[in-house]
Amino acid sequence: MAGLVLTLATFVFAIIWAFPLYWAMVTTLKPEYEVVQPGVRLWPETFTLEAYTYVLLNTKIGLWYLNSLVTSAAVTMIVIFTAATCGYAISQLRFPGRRVLYLTIMASFMVPIQALIVTHFVLMSNFGTLNTWLGIILPQLIVPVVVIVYKQFFDSIPRDFREAAIMDGANDFQLLFKIYLPMNWGVTTALAIITFIGAWNAFLWPFLAQSSEETMNITVGVTQVHSAFGVQYARELAGAVLAGLPVALAYLIFQRRVTQAITLSAGIKG
Repeated sequence: MAGLVLTLATFVFAIIWAFPLYWAMVTTLKPEYEVVQPGVRLWPETFTLEAYTYVLLNTKIGLWYLNSLVTSAAVTMIVIFTAATCGYAISQLRFPGRRVLYLTIMASFMVPIQALIVTHFVLMSNFGTLNTWLGIILPQLIVPVVVIVYKQFFDSIPRDFREAAIMDGANDFQLLFKIYLPMNWGVTTALAIITFIGAWNAFLWPFLAQSSEETMNITVGVTQVHSAFGVQYARELAGAVLAGLPVALAYLIFQRRVTQAITLSAGIKG
């Protein structure tokens, strides 16, 4: 009986969670006059793809996709490289300040990104990187949870591997990239996927750092979907759907890896 109640409750909550997505999709398939009509209609009376056609043909959505792809891929590659090397150093090397560095990384969980926005803006302005890809990428490169996940994984590897490799003449870079990382490609893949999704979905910092449509990423670009006739709900929602489509597809394809990365992150934060 308890299992049935839990199943029904899960089903109800799933419907509540999915309904806004369904409503957005249905709205994009309606003509604008039908969208603004009073009352609630769960199904379009007239199907049309005008909203999608408008977004695809009258905005710079292709350029916004490219900007998001380039910046998200760059953030992912740099974060994985720096986090892996940092996690390896903290885990396997002995140097002054090692514990303080690790505690500082742990403490950074307490600092929300919103608290650093002004500092980031002033710094990027001084560097002259606003309205550039570099201006979007640099502030997103600090991801403490990835460092900690790597550190804990490297802690779990027996020291015998390191000692045997050193006896064979391997240096630390060879140890990291030829022995340690190949032993956890699953973790690396999961972290890379969730880092990419996080960078793709980033909005607050790109919104503040980009004022030119030429350099906007997709999440900021869809805010430019408007017309001379005021708010066009179907078109704006169509832009939002197209913005989220790549991430949704990536999640469906790599669902196990994404779940693994979220589990690892939650375990660290807990």
